[in-house]
Amino acid sequence: MATKSAAGQKTEREGNSLFLTMKIAAWVAAIVGVILCLSHINDFNDHNRSLMSGVGFLVGSVFIYTIGTAINLVHKRKMESE
Repeated sequence: MATKSAAGQKTEREGNSLFLTMKIAAWVAAIVGVILCLSHINDFNDHNRSLMSGVGFLVGSVFIYTIGTAINLVHKRKMESE
């Protein structure tokens, strides 16, 4: 039976906390994006800065979540190989 060392447990906690932080940041960006998009949806054109910022936040939230998930998967694979 393999046991994890204290250093291994510490890095696992750091990886999980990084993933949780990025997940929270992604959700915050998504919520801000939805609020910005819905605040001025009537004026639907490319000169509407709040609408364009909202779309940017929505797209950014997907990227933040994807990068966080990728980091978490790489970290788990690294921990399993050690």
